[in-house]
Amino acid sequence: MFQPGASLTFDNAKTTLNAGLQAIAEGQNEIDFSGLITVDSAAVATMLAWRRLAVARAVPLVFHHVPENLHSLISLYDVAALVDADMVRNDLPHR
Repeated sequence: MFQPGASLTFDNAKTTLNAGLQAIAEGQNEIDFSGLITVDSAAVATMLAWRRLAVARAVPLVFHHVPENLHSLISLYDVAALVDADMVRNDLPHR
């Protein structure tokens, strides 16, 4: 399972994007955001790029432990349908 790290922002998006694309190309279909703390709009763009590759390869892609700040950006940019809300899993208890 691919884990992008603690930050996914404009400063490191290209490196993280490429690492995730490589992981997907190698057959990984789950991305774990449990360590992710800092995000900006580049995180949403990165998720969309990963999703696009998965769709092109006709493989499911599941996002685990998506932090609330990233959920907020996904909602703000109204791209939940593009990320595929059914493939986003919090794996956290509801409060």
